[in-house]
Amino acid sequence: MENLLKLEDQICFPAYAFSRNLTNLYRPLLAQLDITYPQYLVLMVLWEHREQTVNQLGEKLYLDTGTLTPLLKRLEQKGLVNRTRSKQDERIVMISLTASGIKLKESAKHIPMELIRCSNISLDELSQLKVLLNKALGK
Repeated sequence: MENLLKLEDQICFPAYAFSRNLTNLYRPLLAQLDITYPQYLVLMVLWEHREQTVNQLGEKLYLDTGTLTPLLKRLEQKGLVNRTRSKQDERIVMISLTASGIKLKESAKHIPMELIRCSNISLDELSQLKVLLNKALGK
């Protein structure tokens, strides 16, 4: 029973530490674009889908609206996204890219390869890790 609480035997700690380290690798790359990691995640969804509701973004990013709303306001202040109320239902807020948000994609294209270059594991191992993490998330 004692071993159940040993840090070295927990799955949560290496997952947590890896997540923090990965985010720290992103930080200087994203600083060049003047965005944070959560903002980068929102932009990646919008670069793929162009327009999403706040709820759709929340589902894709596993974030609640209380976390997303201030993040989206900051992206809007930076001129990267527009927030507009749906004409059909004013409770729904639509998020879309501005011209600057679309243009930023070109500046961000190097980031995934730079992260792979900085990591201590192979591309195959990263792919396996992604599969396992998605499985743990129920995807």
